[in-house]
Amino acid sequence: MGKKTMIRWFEESEEHDYPAAASYLSLLYEPDKVKRIVTALKKAPMGSYKAKDIFRASRLPLLGVDNFHVRKNLRKIEEGEAMSPLLLVRSGDGGKVIIADGYHRMCSVYTLDEDASIPCKIVGIDTAGRKSKAPPRVGGL
Repeated sequence: MGKKTMIRWFEESEEHDYPAAASYLSLLYEPDKVKRIVTALKKAPMGSYKAKDIFRASRLPLLGVDNFHVRKNLRKIEEGEAMSPLLLVRSGDGGKVIIADGYHRMCSVYTLDEDASIPCKIVGIDTAGRKSKAPPRVGGL
C-alpha cells in the first residue's frame, strides 16, 4: 500500500473565497438571500467531512485530472502548499449540498484519497442569517 499524500489546509477560508461563493450562489438565489448565506458562511465554525461524503452529498460529477483546475490543485498538494477550506450550503429540502466554493479542490482531494477529511464551513439555506442549531459534524462521523 502506497504512502498517503499529506494535504495541507488553511485554518480559515481565504477572503477571496466569499465573493467567489457569492458569484456562484447568485445564479441560484436572489441577491438578498446570497448576502445572508455569505454572511452566515463567514460566521460559521469550521467543520470537517470526508471527500467521498461531500462528493456524494453534492451530487456533482467528479472532475478528472484532465481538468486544468484539478491538475493545478494536485500540483499544490504535491508541493505542500495549503489550500482553502470549502464553503458548503445545505439545500432547503435536505436533498443535496451546494459547493459554493471549492468544487475543484474537492475533486482534487477525492482523486488522491476519497477518505481524506476536508475542512469546510457549512450553513443551511433556510437558516442562513440565523444561528444554526447543530454544529457541523467532524470527520464525517
